[in-house]
Amino acid sequence: MAASKNNDLVLHTEEVVKNFGGLTAVNRVSMDVKRGQIYGLIGPNGAGKTTFLNCVAGVFAPTSGKVYFLGEETTGASADWMCRRGMARTFQISRPFPRMTARENVMVGAVFGAGGNGARSPEERAEEMLEFVEFPWDPDVPAQRLNTVQLKRLDLARALACNPELLLLDELAAGLTPHELDDIMAVIRQIRDQGITIIVVEHIMRVIQGICDEVMVIDYGTQIAEGTPDEVLHNPRVIKAYLGEGH
Repeated sequence: MAASKNNDLVLHTEEVVKNFGGLTAVNRVSMDVKRGQIYGLIGPNGAGKTTFLNCVAGVFAPTSGKVYFLGEETTGASADWMCRRGMARTFQISRPFPRMTARENVMVGAVFGAGGNGARSPEERAEEMLEFVEFPWDPDVPAQRLNTVQLKRLDLARALACNPELLLLDELAAGLTPHELDDIMAVIRQIRDQGITIIVVEHIMRVIQGICDEVMVIDYGTQIAEGTPDEVLHNPRVIKAYLGEGH
């Protein structure tokens, strides 16, 4: 695939569109994510945030537009190829292998991800990542016994075990208590400090304001604002999209 002129960027998208029949879920979204950023993607429910991530990560092929990852055009590449290239993600609803243990679930990421774990075995990599995300349970517990919050930690550990250069976090903070929010924001900052670029999809504004360098807002599939968290959250179009007329 052809290289992009924007090879200083970890991710560059050009007017990405995704249609499902007569519905346009993503409408000409262009995004530049610089190396080392924590980049926020926000918008009302149903705005197209996860669909856009799916186009970036290879779950869906865009209807039109282009995606460049690490300077290479990856438009329409498969999700497994993107993972091996260095893009990993978590999901709104965690998708573990239910009968496998937590450790085994994370080992899957170590085996099928981008590699680069040195002399460490997949099991050692899994142990390291579970410890890093402060997984609050025995690593030998079957995933089907974990609650939602524990599964989110497991999902994050498995994504990190892939050794990504770009990590996509889809509502990782949903359902967390205020104390747990502080913990997960600290973990996300630590991930960035290790050289991993991050895109965060989130509804909790405390998280967006607390960790993001730059934010894009989409509404009905269309980007309506971009800038620092403070600029975006004081933008009249953003306030209208979230709160409606009169606010």
